[in-house]
Formats: sequence, structure tokens, C-alpha cells
Amino acid sequence: MTLALLLLICMMWVPVGMFFLGKGEAKSTGFVTGVVGILVVIGAILQAAIFADPFTAGLLFVFGVLYLQTAHALWTGLEDMRTVGNGALVVAIVCAMYAYLFYTGGGLKADGTTIIGVTPYLAFMNLTFVVICLTVVGVTYGKINAKVAAWMFLVLSFTCLYVPAIGLMGFGKLPF
Repeated sequence: MTLALLLLICMMWVPVGMFFLGKGEAKSTGFVTGVVGILVVIGAILQAAIFADPFTAGLLFVFGVLYLQTAHALWTGLEDMRTVGNGALVVAIVCAMYAYLFYTGGGLKADGTTIIGVTPYLAFMNLTFVVICLTVVGVTYGKINAKVAAWMFLVLSFTCLYVPAIGLMGFGKLPF
């Protein structure tokens, strides 16, 4: 489920990156962001309820809600995006905690069994999510140029979404 959601998230990150480069418009970017946000939240619910994996669901939930928040801002033409930046700050904090857990091998299922061992690539991914979320905070507060975030979305779509999803689905392993 999560791997398919990573590919789905690319359907949002690439258009958002292109939008920040001036290659798109807010309402259709907001639409795709909203669709992805809804599906990620549904995926998080399924991950928690059916797969008994609240650890992965937690990460999916915060991203899904941030995507919905972003969709609303784009659809409505919100001019002050600082609230989206505040949401991105919360996601950055959560991702920092997940990066630590992936680096140290933490994370438990509801029954108390360990979900993951030490997983350097997932720690790397979450650290890059911290950076991109903090960049979004900077953009929404007018401290960082939106083109910086645009290029991060485009590059990280491949390194942190396509590569791990295809690597695990196609070859059963992460790059490192």
C-alpha cells in the first residue's frame, strides 16, 4: 500500500514543483493535491486498520493532511500561505522523529513487535522530507525563493519517491 502511495505522491510533487517554477496554475495543481491528499489519508487509515501498522500510518496521515491543507490554499487562492508553512513545520518535526527511528531501528506495531530494523535509506528519505518541509516554511514566510522548493520537489520526487517505490516493488530492496 505505502509503495503505491509513494508513486501517487509523485503525481502531486511534480506538478507542485512545476507550479513553483511558473509552469502551471493554482486550481488544477490544487485539484491534484487534493486528490492525492484524500487518497493518502485513506491509505493511512487502511495501513493502520487493516495492516495493523500505526507507525507507517502516522507518517502518511501527517503528509495527507498537509496535502489537503495545501490543496485548500491553492483552490481558494489563499494569499497568506503561512498556515500551510505551519503545517509543514509540524510534518518536519514528525519526519525528524521518524528519521531517528529509521536510523536506530525503532517503530512498533500495535502488538509490540518491531516494524523495522535500522534502515538507512528510509532515514535519509525522512531527513530530506525535513529539509523540504522547512524549505516550504521558508517559502510561505517569504524567506526562501519558491524556485528552491520547486527544484527540491522535482529532485526528491525521484530520489525519495520513485526510487524506493520502484526499487522495493521491482527488486525487493532499497538503494542502501
